[in-house]
Formats: sequence, structure tokens, C-alpha cells
Amino acid sequence: MIRKIAVRNEKGVSFMYYQDVKSDMVSGLPLAISIFIRLREDILRRKLKNGEKLTEQRICDEYNVSRTPVREAFRLLDQEGLIQMVPNRGAFVMGFEEQDIADMYDMRKEYEVLAFRWAAERMTEEDLDKIRNAYDLMEFYTHKGDTVKAAEMNVVFHDHIYEASHNRQLTGILTTYQYYTKLLRSQEEDHTAEHLSEVLAEHKEILESLESRDAERGIPVVKKHLEKSKIRAGYGGFSGNASKE
Repeated sequence: MIRKIAVRNEKGVSFMYYQDVKSDMVSGLPLAISIFIRLREDILRRKLKNGEKLTEQRICDEYNVSRTPVREAFRLLDQEGLIQMVPNRGAFVMGFEEQDIADMYDMRKEYEVLAFRWAAERMTEEDLDKIRNAYDLMEFYTHKGDTVKAAEMNVVFHDHIYEASHNRQLTGILTTYQYYTKLLRSQEEDHTAEHLSEVLAEHKEILESLESRDAERGIPVVKKHLEKSKIRAGYGGFSGNASKE
């Protein structure tokens, strides 16, 4: 499956497309981006622990590469806020606390509402066809019981809505949030048939609202969907108030 990631640089947000493969290195990309993708996934999946020190030499040895692409990968990770570069000490992993992840779901919800509103106003018929096709495929795989493919089409469905908003900055933000929440969700969460059937029904409501181009009808539907996604991911018990009693 071809995947898309958002990469921030001094010019704003750009997108990288890559083939999802099982090898240690991601094929078809410059070394620095490939290393960046692998390290980012390791941090988000908690294979690299919060506070763990990363050295250039360690990564060079692990991937059998020179220091130049490793330095560039570290720079990108630093821009993402996933590592902290400490002068004279090195790079340290900046992980996420449970509240951070719950907040990410809430932030994604707010941006997703805006993307839906703009998509309802701005999308072309071609945009709508892409969203319909993603829904149809998700429906097919859900009924077939193929939870992996259905979950993949779930991601594609949202990607097409972001693109239909016709705002590159918003698309970049949401692509990143969706990628982060996908990898950061609780270990207990699973793409069960029950969950996917529920998600499919929610997506149908979103699609119907888009087809009618009725943003006001669809916004509560989108909010409900993202609130339930937060619960399904295991973060329903976290409110927007991070203070503890």
C-alpha cells in the first residue's frame, strides 16, 4: 500500500509518498527520510522510550549508513518535537504521556470539523467520488471480515476528506495527527469486527452529509465520530483539563 506522510520544513508542510514495506529501510526514498520514518515509528510505537538517548553512531551502526543522513533525520525529528537536541549532550527521545495523546485526539477533532466544513463547501465531484470509493471499499472489507484492509480504507476515507478541503496546511496537520493517533493508540485497542462495523456506520453518516453538502448537519456527526474514536482508542477517560485532583 502506498502511504503518505507530512514532513514539515522551513517552507511549510510537504508530503512524502512511500511504499509500506516490512524491511528495515523504506524503499524508494532518500536515506535521511527513510531513517526519519523508521525512527519516528519506533518513537510513536514506544520501541524507543521517553528520555532515551540517541547517538549518531548508534543509528549509523544500526542502519549501516554515514553520519550525514542521520544528522538530517535527527533534524527532522527535532522539528517534529519527537527528540530534543541538547547542546554538548546529544539527542533525547521526547515521548508522549497519556494526557498528551488524549489531547491529540481532541485537537484532531477540532481540525477535522474545519476540514469537513471546507470539504462540504469546496469539494469537486471528483473529490466526492474518491470519498465514496473509499467508503465502498471499507464497506466491502468490513462485510468480508478483512479488518486490516477495512482499517486501511478508514484512513484513506479521512485522507480524501482532508484533500477535499483544498487547504494544504490543514491537510498536513490532519495527516500528521491521523498518523500519530494510529501509532499511539492503546495496546488494548484492536480493529475488531464490532468496532469496524460501528466505524462504517459513522462514516456512512459523514458521507451522506457530504453528498448533501450540508455542513451543519455533518459537523455533529464528525464530532461524534472523533469522540468515539478517542474512546475506542482507550483515552475516553481523559478530559481536556489536564490538572489532577
